[in-house]
Amino acid sequence: MANHKSALKRIRSNEKRRVLNRYQHKTTRNAIKALRIATDKVDATSKLSNVISMIDKLAKKNIIHDNKASNLKSKLTKFVSKL
Repeated sequence: MANHKSALKRIRSNEKRRVLNRYQHKTTRNAIKALRIATDKVDATSKLSNVISMIDKLAKKNIIHDNKASNLKSKLTKFVSKL
């Protein structure tokens, strides 16, 4: 266990950040799943903009890699256009 005050604070802040990152990542994954099971093009199009925004936020915070974000957005956009 850490002895310094700053190290203890870093442990606390890292845990808060980890929990928030996990929540945001899981929420985005659930939104992607909901988009993929959508059958109505109008509904899927409205969900797509929200999902792309969520993916961009994850990439900006380095929760996911930029290339993974681009690949996800590309695949989802293709999926919606095929509906």
